[in-house]
Amino acid sequence: MSFTDLLDLASERLGGSVLYANDDFFAEKENLIKPHEAVWKEHEYTDRGKWMDGWESRRKRVPGHDFAILRLGARGVVRGVIVDTAFFRGNYPDSCSIDGSVGGENWTALLPQSKLKGDSKNELEVTQPFAVTHLRFNIFPDGGVARLRVHGNVVPEWRLIGGLGNELDLAAAENGGEVLTCSDMFFGPKHNLIMPGRAHNMSDGWETRRRRGPGHDWVIVQLATEGHVRRIEVDTNYFKGNYPDTASIDGSTDGKHWTELLPRTKLQAHTRHFFIDELQASGPFTHLRLNVYPDGGVSRLRVWGRATDAGRRNAAVTRVNTLLDLAELKKICGSQRWVEAFAKARPFKSWDEMTGAASHIWLDLDEHDWLEAFSAHPRIGERKAGWSQQEQSGTRSASSETMDALAQANGDYEEKFGFIYLVCATGRSADEMLANCRERMTNERAAELRVAAEEQAKIIALRLEKLVL
Repeated sequence: MSFTDLLDLASERLGGSVLYANDDFFAEKENLIKPHEAVWKEHEYTDRGKWMDGWESRRKRVPGHDFAILRLGARGVVRGVIVDTAFFRGNYPDSCSIDGSVGGENWTALLPQSKLKGDSKNELEVTQPFAVTHLRFNIFPDGGVARLRVHGNVVPEWRLIGGLGNELDLAAAENGGEVLTCSDMFFGPKHNLIMPGRAHNMSDGWETRRRRGPGHDWVIVQLATEGHVRRIEVDTNYFKGNYPDTASIDGSTDGKHWTELLPRTKLQAHTRHFFIDELQASGPFTHLRLNVYPDGGVSRLRVWGRATDAGRRNAAVTRVNTLLDLAELKKICGSQRWVEAFAKARPFKSWDEMTGAASHIWLDLDEHDWLEAFSAHPRIGERKAGWSQQEQSGTRSASSETMDALAQANGDYEEKFGFIYLVCATGRSADEMLANCRERMTNERAAELRVAAEEQAKIIALRLEKLVL
């Protein structure tokens, strides 16, 4: 698959915007991400010069270069860009480069300085694997660009949108769903099918040409993660004389072998169709195929469901592999050497490979690194925002006597061993942790250091999965 088949992460429809340009004297920066193709108006002029459908800076007479900053519609990995210099013939930039960032600070180079051609769609591949939220589009030294298309894969910030533990639209573009292929999209692009919100008009949907022979049209959607499907919406909004007569939906775990999910069903014009009881299977599925008979247009496909355990873990692997800011890993383990070694071991192919590497790297560190990680944890029973508070939820219902005893045990433990009492607290009550602490007080220091390190290894595995919860 070419990167040009992927979603445009900077699309206005997805929520992208151009935040800033150091110079847009001749043509506004906002034009860069307009959804339609650039147009030419032969005799159109403004008080600043020739009207151009793009972003154009003035001629630079001092050292430096011009740039624009974009906020992507969805956090994602950029696989390639199309720098479209349509109608810019004697005023296009000589070259361009692109930097990426999470949050608009601390920029990382994504695309090295690359030559451009005028009045052309310049396709430039990006090989950096990091998920970003902002781009800095640099042009050298100045000039005009009609459109910038930023193609890539969405990697959601799951914890900011409710997490993978809840029901969600598994097909939605903003959640990482992708339309892989379709039989035809003559009148409307396939990606429209999974865009946010309802369609604004008929052009904002997926529509095929009129079929004159046998067969039917179809589109395949890769879900954001493996999940169990609970309900489906097929929306024919604005399709009134060109909606499909009927539709069916199949599910798959590999995109090759299909199971009927929704039998062939009559559709209506300009209508939201909801299916719950009609669904013949719930999965789990990783792909859905929407079949329309014989042809026509559908504005949106919504697939509501819950991620499986395997789906959540695969999403965690993707998140780790694409992390740009390694401070995120410091929340998982407080050892700087662990963070650096774990990041260097990427990319991971599976959950088992990732957790195995995380544990191996951790247990192979020395005492100094272990103590650094231990010190990043609060004492059992202390109130501290973040994952530790969730993990120690078993202390919330404890009696004051138990909490006093736990505080005393913490102090005795630290006095004997020289580091805090560490235990994987998830699922444990305060009384259980108190008994565990007292039992471990009988250990020699070297043995107890190893026990604490093994507890930290358990915490690392749990926190890796929490990246998407």
